[in-house]
Order: sequence, then C-alpha cells, then structure tokens
Amino acid sequence: MTTATAQILQPDSGPVRARHYLPATTGTVLWGRLPCELDAPVLTVDPGAEVTIDTVSHEGVLEDQGRDPVTFFAGHGVESELVLRDAIALARSFPGRDPARDGPHVVTGPIRIRGAAPGDLLKMTVLETLPRVPYGIISNRHGKGALPGEFPRAPGTVSVFAELDGTGCAAMAARAGLARTVRFPVAPFLGIMGVAVAGHERPHSVPPGAHGGNLDIKLLTAGSSLYLPVQVAGALAYVGDPHFAQGDGEVALTALEASLRVTVRFDVIGQAEALDRFGRLAGALAETADHLIPTGLDTDLDEAMRRCVRAAVALLQARFGMDPEHALAYLSAATDFHISQVVDVVSGVHARIRVADFDVAAASR
Repeated sequence: MTTATAQILQPDSGPVRARHYLPATTGTVLWGRLPCELDAPVLTVDPGAEVTIDTVSHEGVLEDQGRDPVTFFAGHGVESELVLRDAIALARSFPGRDPARDGPHVVTGPIRIRGAAPGDLLKMTVLETLPRVPYGIISNRHGKGALPGEFPRAPGTVSVFAELDGTGCAAMAARAGLARTVRFPVAPFLGIMGVAVAGHERPHSVPPGAHGGNLDIKLLTAGSSLYLPVQVAGALAYVGDPHFAQGDGEVALTALEASLRVTVRFDVIGQAEALDRFGRLAGALAETADHLIPTGLDTDLDEAMRRCVRAAVALLQARFGMDPEHALAYLSAATDFHISQVVDVVSGVHARIRVADFDVAAASR
C-alpha cells in the first residue's frame, strides 16, 4: 500500500461537510463505555443541526493487538503515514481505561441537543460516511463470536486485513492451499449510535439496549435514520464502532472495522408527535427510504425475535392503523426478519417493513 493510492482523513484535514466538526481526541471520546446522564457534553447543538464527526475503529489499537497501531498495521504492510494520528494518540495516552472491565469500542461524544427531553424521540440521520483510511480489520477472539470454543483454531487473536480496491469493494487474502483473493462490496455504517442512559453508571460498550448503542444494524448507511427514546435532558448522543461492511450476524465477532468520518443530523420529535407516528417505542427504530425497521434485543435470540415481532405489530398499529391480527398476518406474508448480530452478549433482530406496501394500499382506497 502506498501513499500515492491512499486517501487518509487525518484529524482537522480533508472534507468536512457540516458547520460543526467534532474530532476524536482524549477529551471527546469514551473508550469501552457509553455516556450516562452525569457526562458533560463535548458539543451542544440545536435540533436540526448537522455535525461532522471523526470516529476511530478499535481494531488495531486494542491491547491484544499491542495497543500500538503503527506497529500493528506495519505488520500488514501499511506505512506509518497511513495510520491515523488520533488512533495513535488514543492508544498511547487514553486515561482510565481498564481492558478487564471496559468494552473495546471508541465512541465520540456525547453531543447535547438543546430542548431534547425524556419522552421525546431523537432522530439521528446519517448524511455521509467517508472512509478515513483505505483498509480495515476483521477479528476473531477466543471465547467470543458465534463459534466460541471452535474459533480461533490456535491461540491468540486472528485479525484479518482487508483493503479497499477503489471499485466500491474490499479485498482480502483467502488462503486455502493456494493463495487467492476474495472481494466483497463495502457499505459503510456506524455500529454504535445511541443516547445517554439515566443514572450514574456508564454502560459497557458491547451490549446494545433501549439506549441504542452497539446495535450493529448494517442498514444504517448514508440516507438512513435511527429513532431512539430520549432518556436524559439533552439526549447526549454519541456514535462509534465504524464499519466498512458487515454481514447480518457478524459471526466472527467483528466485521470489516475501519474508521469513518460521518455527518449526522440530529432532530427532536416531541412526545405527542412521536406517539402519533410510531406508538410508544421501547427501543430503537431504524428507517430507510424503503423500509421501517423495528428491532428486538435479548440475551436469548428466540426472545429477541419475539420482541422484534411485538415491536413490528405495535408499529403497524400506530403508523397504519392495522389491528394486531392483520398486522401479524402481513408480517408473516411480506416482511423479512434478520439477525443483526449474535456476538454482542445481547443478540439483535430487525425487521424490514416495506413502506411502499402501505402507499399502494392507501392509493387504492
């Protein structure tokens, strides 16, 4: 890999879409924990504001990778000038991190949105996702992933290197007797989007919940939105866990993890409007141009599925006036339910409800 072919978005350099820019520094990120109501905002904006945010991938900076991204990525052929300076600084000097207690993820924030209050919904719309580097890592660690005890097959962490090939795909070496290369499409998104929890304790960064957090829903690419019930004044939103690509399930433990510069718009939907449009949301709801995406979370995958179905039925009742029996029948006939991930302690399921089905129904009346 050479500097001539790589675009690197170092801090305070390169394109910044929004008026507000939030870099990733030791003063603007948490590592392994998510914000709670006691955390002071690192930025305050009005509803409707757009913020360009630098995110840093945890892959390449973790303790089992040496906590030295220059040396780690050099082992994969990456020159030192192609390593992000903020990743280097965080790995060297982040205060107070306890890898035995804290999660792996670096999250940027929290961002206070003026006027947001419990009972409201925070709408986070992803406007742009720019790769900050042309490479990333897919890791499998002992005791984790979908097949703990079976993979990795040897001691130590397996970190597979992949790089962007300039065609909208990533390429990785797949050695099975003979060396060969596998290429697959990239679709950058944020694995973590969330709001602060009430109380005095910062949540661990791994399990998702009603606050959002580590949802790992790969549909949250540019143009999509995530709705979350506000838990504390100002919402105190944050983002992190940037991905270049992921398959539903994320079975190894991580997908193609790599740093992104993202632009997000933060809107507040008041309680009355939120109830009218979505009903009473107990957790995250995603939306794309084509789909409404209710979610279900639980440590048991079967229960996560049941919670997702219940959320989908309630959404169809609130949004389209369907009775529960017809809502369930429609979901069975026309809606796909996907496993978001099974590797984050709390498993996730999400449904894809086609909004065009209801536009047709309304037009035919």
